[in-house]
Amino acid sequence: MPTVDVVNSQKKKVGSVELHAGLFAADIDGPLVHEAVVMQQASARQGTASTLRRGEVSGSGKKPWKQKHTGRARAGSIRSPVWRHGGSVFGPKPRRYDYGMPKKKYHGALRSALSAKLADGGILVVSDLTIEKPKTKLLAKTLAQLGLSSSTLIVAGEGRMDLERAAQNLDGVKLVRPDQLNVYDVLKYHTIVIPEREVARIQEAWS
Repeated sequence: MPTVDVVNSQKKKVGSVELHAGLFAADIDGPLVHEAVVMQQASARQGTASTLRRGEVSGSGKKPWKQKHTGRARAGSIRSPVWRHGGSVFGPKPRRYDYGMPKKKYHGALRSALSAKLADGGILVVSDLTIEKPKTKLLAKTLAQLGLSSSTLIVAGEGRMDLERAAQNLDGVKLVRPDQLNVYDVLKYHTIVIPEREVARIQEAWS
């Protein structure tokens, strides 16, 4: 099992913790991780873009002028796509882009992402992550003491409203519960901060 240091709020080592090998030391499957990320990004698309087809734009259906002997090009409707204010031909209509993938495959992708993140030194386990008040500046100060950049993913369980409220207005910082960990966020954020007590919950949720 991989062992990582546990640090306090001043980034001083205060202990160590063993991580589940199947979750943090798994074989890295790049194509599987890519598949999971594409699925998540597709599911995040709104799909609300909409254009008007020629049967939906305003205008008469009458033939603008007779077919022959006018010297002008043939025209059958002012709602034709080649006319100004005409309807769209292949424009988008509201649709759903989301789709799923088997849970076992997604779990495998998450294990790969977490293992790669740990190998890159992107996981920081802290003895505790507390702030006196749910204030953004206090959380920013704590993260700065830990030497973290503005790209940080914090894993905190339910009941941590102080951290949740403090992280809402902090650019580049996101808070998720252990069961909300996902491949896209693991790859997106530079560092994952995990309070020591949350390690067991992560392993319970995803092992």
